[in-house]
Amino acid sequence: MKIKERVKNALNELTRPAAELNDQVLLDWLGIRADHKAINEVTYFTCLKMLSETMGKLPLKYYKSEGDGRIRAAPSPSALLLISRPNPVMTPATFWTAVEANCQHYGNGYVWMQTEFVRKGKYGGEYRVRSFWPMQSNCTTVLMDDVGVFGNAGKLYYRYSDPKSGKTYTFQQESVMHFKTWCSFDGVMGKSVQDILKTTVDGLGESANYLNNLYKQGLTASMALQYTGDLDKSMRIKLQKEYSDLLAGAKNAGKVVPVPVGMTLQPLNIKLTDAQFYELKKYTALQIAGAFGIKPNQINDYEKSSYANSETQQLAFLVDTMLYRLTQYEQEINYKVLSDRDQAEGYFFKFNEKAILRTDAKTQMEVIRTAVNNGIYTPNEARNLLDYPAKDGGDILIVNGNYVQLENVGAAYGKAGENNGSN
Repeated sequence: MKIKERVKNALNELTRPAAELNDQVLLDWLGIRADHKAINEVTYFTCLKMLSETMGKLPLKYYKSEGDGRIRAAPSPSALLLISRPNPVMTPATFWTAVEANCQHYGNGYVWMQTEFVRKGKYGGEYRVRSFWPMQSNCTTVLMDDVGVFGNAGKLYYRYSDPKSGKTYTFQQESVMHFKTWCSFDGVMGKSVQDILKTTVDGLGESANYLNNLYKQGLTASMALQYTGDLDKSMRIKLQKEYSDLLAGAKNAGKVVPVPVGMTLQPLNIKLTDAQFYELKKYTALQIAGAFGIKPNQINDYEKSSYANSETQQLAFLVDTMLYRLTQYEQEINYKVLSDRDQAEGYFFKFNEKAILRTDAKTQMEVIRTAVNNGIYTPNEARNLLDYPAKDGGDILIVNGNYVQLENVGAAYGKAGENNGSN
């Protein structure tokens, strides 16, 4: 495109309404293209998918502490939003998946809590959360008010440029839930795997591009055409194009190409096996998965896996990877969503991590039966786990009548012995 045409197009874009402009228009005008190599790499994408979907499928529960235990609490308006419908266009699964995807890909995930005025209270206006909206991390800037420019030294402010409307908003830290990866050197901003392992991720992406190009060439190697004589540049280009059309592409795979007398075709590429291409690609994929905390079987590497240890790896994934993520989410949600009074009264949110530890039907029934027989679950609690309705009298803990305290073991036999002796 000529410079004059580019300037003309740029001026046309800049005269459009602000709501229609976005970051990509400016990037296109400057000739800058966004780099999407990381997410286009299959191992990186699989890890991102695994973490995001896991967060999305874990149901969020609302509890109240009671004594040394907890009970399910009637959800408050804010809790009902998070549990059933965070905003008019997203289900909870979609909402948490989007938040975690932004967090893992960019290092930080943000949620704006849209509030509305309720009434004027004793200590000022009272507000309630109207909806929760995930903020695109690449459109969010975090500002630290170190000197108290806004009257609150040390507080954070979140500046969000809406890519759809083109408007910019600034929110106080009380209005934004901020989630980050484990890698944070200042405790405020997290760093993503793609930033930390940029060379490794890019290398795996380039290996995929190499294979794609190889497939496009029909899995034929590059060749050098040797000939006797001296050709000018135009003739060399013409000869090169002729043999490129004859040899390159999947359509030419297996073809017999005639070579005139005095010319020789010499392959240049080394074999993939000689370069240990498969081994290097597999090792790099495992490195990226390890950085995400993803187990080998979750990226379809079953070389050292079986059905038995796959279940163990799933438990290890929960303990080693997701437990930290869930703890961070729960702490941020409880602090930002619950009022001081709710926290003082013992209300709290908790994700149900058991959703990713579901076993086969036989094992599940054995676990539930053992819990009921030992007075851990009531029959109705067990029925609730199986999605069965409660029954009358099922809210009482039951145990085997043969169970006795340790110091009373054998007491019945001793008494019987004494009676037999007196007779």
